[in-house]
Amino acid sequence: MEDLHIVVIETNRDRAGMIVEGLRQGDDIHITVISEMAGLARRLRDLKPDIVLIDLANPSRDILSELATATEPSERPVAMFVDQSDKSMMTAALEAGVSAYVVDGLKPERIRSVMETAIARFHAFSRLRAELAATKAALEERKTIDRAKGLLMKLKNIGEEEAYALLRKTAMDQGKRVADVAASLVTTAGLLR
Repeated sequence: MEDLHIVVIETNRDRAGMIVEGLRQGDDIHITVISEMAGLARRLRDLKPDIVLIDLANPSRDILSELATATEPSERPVAMFVDQSDKSMMTAALEAGVSAYVVDGLKPERIRSVMETAIARFHAFSRLRAELAATKAALEERKTIDRAKGLLMKLKNIGEEEAYALLRKTAMDQGKRVADVAASLVTTAGLLR
């Protein structure tokens, strides 16, 4: 956990100091404390932190919504410490992309482990999001290839294997992927209808 830029969002100076002390234990980290919510999204965009630690005594849905927008949780881990909460608030925070949601757990000795957990959870979910996106893209490509094969089968009165072989040969001849040739064919057929 070296060379990290951590932004701590805390309006209470004493609590911010406690968080900073909990983080400063030998690693090469840069800590920025933000004590005002005004302009939070812009400041976080400018700072580009590796992780965001948020401490709120009693979060509201409005604050969670603003923080979700400001912290861009899909781009970085976010750990949130709250003094009190309920199930719906926790669910809203997690849906907003908070990687770790800790109720009544702001103790200097726990901050680093919570941060490490938030980072690990963030990376695990990032991998899942990437796998899901790749799977969706592959499925869309497969559908496009199937549509293109169907068009070729109908237009040229050939079988499925022959249609795929024609797509593959065209792709090889043009130095393109089969999915790209199929997409071009489907688009062209759509224009000619």
